[in-house]
Amino acid sequence: MTLRFGYGTNGLTDLRLDDALGLLADLGYDGVGLTLDHMHLDPMAPGLAARTRQVARRLTELGLSVTVETGARYVLDPRRKHGPSLLDPDPEGRAARTGLLVTAVQVAADLGAHAVHCFSGVTPEGTDTDTAWKRLDDAMGPVLDAARAAGVPLAVEPEPGHLVSALADFHELRNRLGDPEPLGLTLDLGHCQCLEPASPADCVREAAPWLRHVQIEDMRRGVHEHLPFGDGEMDFPPILDALAATGYHGLTVVELPRHSHAGPELARTSLDFLRTKGART
Repeated sequence: MTLRFGYGTNGLTDLRLDDALGLLADLGYDGVGLTLDHMHLDPMAPGLAARTRQVARRLTELGLSVTVETGARYVLDPRRKHGPSLLDPDPEGRAARTGLLVTAVQVAADLGAHAVHCFSGVTPEGTDTDTAWKRLDDAMGPVLDAARAAGVPLAVEPEPGHLVSALADFHELRNRLGDPEPLGLTLDLGHCQCLEPASPADCVREAAPWLRHVQIEDMRRGVHEHLPFGDGEMDFPPILDALAATGYHGLTVVELPRHSHAGPELARTSLDFLRTKGART
């Protein structure tokens, strides 16, 4: 099975979107993880449908596939990172995040994206776990309805420190929601290295039936820090071989959101690294 690599635009925030897409195509990437943010297809600005059509044309011209990612830090609230979340104590805050995700589903459908990525958010201070789960269950309903109607999978990412932080939590969410057909998984391979009890390769094999999106970077055990390849502790050949063996057809997207200052060079060296570390490309 051939793996298809992409690079996340959250690691190219110093570039205009058109320039970022052109760079990735020139380097030989198969696609892009497109984070909807103020500098890249702003989901809050006027004329979104027309701007989305323009990006869709550009992706087609360049032969790039796309996943829509929703991890922009301050797209909803300029003062709270990733706020408001699906767990926000304020119902209007939760509704704003749900609305953003519904918009992302529509953008993904218009772009022909293979999935929409999202995450649960951090449990707010003073909120008990049961209440947090109930808020998440309720907030996910309209997003799943939109994903079902659009025919676009929703890919929830377990994120260290969030309510859904590990693979076990993803399965908890899936079971609580009745295993809805549109609900899938974003597997960040570095997060597996960081906190899962199993190895990243074993995590890939365990998660295979639900994989809808994959993110990749280097990382160290117990430290949630996205690192360029070679700066962490991960053994990539068995991980990439395990991923290839699953038959996963989506993008495997390099996720370096704190390295935009060196984005063009890291995009080049990351693809070179992945092509030489056991992936059957």
